[in-house]
Amino acid sequence: MNSLHDLIPRAADGAPYPLAQHRGQVLLIVNTASKCGFTPQYAGLEALAQKHRTDGLVVLGFPCNQFGAQEPGDAAEIARFCSLTYDVSFPVLAKVAVNGPAADPVFAHLTQAKPGLLGSRAIKWNFTKFLVGRDGRVIARYAPSTKPEALEAAVAAALAEPAPAS
Repeated sequence: MNSLHDLIPRAADGAPYPLAQHRGQVLLIVNTASKCGFTPQYAGLEALAQKHRTDGLVVLGFPCNQFGAQEPGDAAEIARFCSLTYDVSFPVLAKVAVNGPAADPVFAHLTQAKPGLLGSRAIKWNFTKFLVGRDGRVIARYAPSTKPEALEAAVAAALAEPAPAS
């Protein structure tokens, strides 16, 4: 399996967004949606991003419309919603599929590295979260119902790990 840092998803504007730019940082990768019961988690994700930005945390949102069609908008609508409703400053990338044959390689990698309950690789719903260490290793997977505030200790522990030697 390649390193997560070798993958290049798309930014909201369609431009390449190389994850290599985040080598040495801790990532919290989340599949998001604007019309979901868990959408208010954007506020907690932004709070984590703001609190730990200077320590090396980067939150990455990947909008997904695979669960109840809860992310129907285009990139501009998603960006406007995130900015106006939750004042999101972390990167919200291009809309992706997280399950099935068209799953984005980022989520294929994450779910292979950290399967869910009973070994299932499928993501069950919006706002599934993956914590990735500075070395690109997937540390943990969190259910949609796990609020961002509950990740504080895990994020702090990941940030306390030294960056890998280059």
